[in-house]
Amino acid sequence: MASTALTNAVIREATPGDAARLAVLARDTFVDTFGPDNTAEDMALYTASAFGEAIQRAELLDPSNTVFVMERGDEWMGYAMLRDGDAPACVASANTIEIDRLYVAKEHIGARAGAALMRHCLERAAQVNKDTVWLNVWERNERAIRFYERWGFETVGTMPYILGNDHQTDFVMVRHVSEVRD
Repeated sequence: MASTALTNAVIREATPGDAARLAVLARDTFVDTFGPDNTAEDMALYTASAFGEAIQRAELLDPSNTVFVMERGDEWMGYAMLRDGDAPACVASANTIEIDRLYVAKEHIGARAGAALMRHCLERAAQVNKDTVWLNVWERNERAIRFYERWGFETVGTMPYILGNDHQTDFVMVRHVSEVRD
């Protein structure tokens, strides 16, 4: 992490003891990212079902998930979650892992925290001998799409995503693990 903005920042694997704090970070970064482009009602419905101490604790206890938090001292800058499981049919590889979440607190966007988390996820994917990494991203999240494209991800399909009562479309993007670059 060469950037001065990331000086003294570390990325570590989250534990079940982090559930309450992770729930707040996860909810806040999701709302900051998608709140302006969705209704308050849909955001409230979605966040109530996706974020909370018990929900994040269950995710942390699930052996198919690996959650990383980026922190500097007592400050949490962002987090990422890898999920080992089935990929959509458009992902033409059987040996995959999903980047299910990668979020950075708004005050750290542009400071290369997202790049550090992405590199960490790709390195972990290589460590666990995965060939392909995939993710889904809202078709209207242009900033994230550009970020993933810079990391070598390519769109291979779409999948539905339901946010509250709103039926949306996500792009499915993939890349090979073999080459870690930013």
